[in-house]
Amino acid sequence: MAVISKKKIVYPISENLRHYLIKYGREVDIPIHYKELLRYSNSIALYDFKGNDTLWETVFYDESDRNEIHFKVKKIYALLKADGDMSVMQHLYVDRIDLCTYGNTQPFRVRIVNRINDNFDYFYIKNADASRVYGLELEHLLSPNRIGYLVYKDSLIEEHIAGIPGEQFMKQQLHDPLLNPIRLSKEFVKFNERCFVRLLGDMHSSNFVIDVTPDFEETHYRIRSIDFDQQSYEGKKAIYLPQYFKQNNALIQLGIRHITPESMAQYQKEERALIATRLKSSPKEIADILNSMEQDTISTETNTSTLKQELARHYSNPNFLKCQNMGEILRMSLNQVLQR
Repeated sequence: MAVISKKKIVYPISENLRHYLIKYGREVDIPIHYKELLRYSNSIALYDFKGNDTLWETVFYDESDRNEIHFKVKKIYALLKADGDMSVMQHLYVDRIDLCTYGNTQPFRVRIVNRINDNFDYFYIKNADASRVYGLELEHLLSPNRIGYLVYKDSLIEEHIAGIPGEQFMKQQLHDPLLNPIRLSKEFVKFNERCFVRLLGDMHSSNFVIDVTPDFEETHYRIRSIDFDQQSYEGKKAIYLPQYFKQNNALIQLGIRHITPESMAQYQKEERALIATRLKSSPKEIADILNSMEQDTISTETNTSTLKQELARHYSNPNFLKCQNMGEILRMSLNQVLQR
């Protein structure tokens, strides 16, 4: 089983990564920064509709600050969703700002509501962590999912990724008679392969959501990461394979019952082929982000040494042993996809 024993180190955004973000339009001057949101005067625990503690706190600001903060938060939403078109703000209001006190980056979650139709959306304001920024960008480039995020100085803005939390899905949806176990198992195999190839770790059931799309004949599933803090950080190979987390056992057992080893190998090859296609379709962005990672410090020497040895054994490729940092290890991992 995969276990993370120590809290991850938070790494600042380096000059090279900042240059990348500016070059590709991810660095935008935002009107309010993470630290300014810490000026709240009070908070209360947030409970879900069943009365369970969500481990988030709703924060409140003094009246003298509240209007200004809410206005600036709406401007961030316009930057994130409408490329800065402030006309979208006309019918929006900030319904709630919540703080997660247990996460690495202690994010704020903003709930934005359209007063005309009561439709709502969320986005997040966090302390910027280089590992997470690399993870978001690699998800955008190498997965089937597009990711909306912005960075300014030490603040990170992320769009909400919609879906049913993995833990909740396993408790409530796995016994649904309309569930398609083969399609869901196939998606988990492909998700497992994506995480391993691009070295995204810690994908247990609390860190991904399942997007369910009913079709006229079948139901489609997409498993999406929602936490990118563990991009290329841990030393143990198993941390990058969701199949080794006990929290995912229900999905793993579903796959054992419904797909054969031959089918699983086929799905793994399919996903690697898709990743290879994405690598070829964005060569400049991939080259730039890997160059930045190779000049950056995003893990410890011990983790780097352990991971390159484990991957050298896994792929029977001694070239991994020549890697000096996590960026070089990731490049070598991606090269495995291209070579095959």
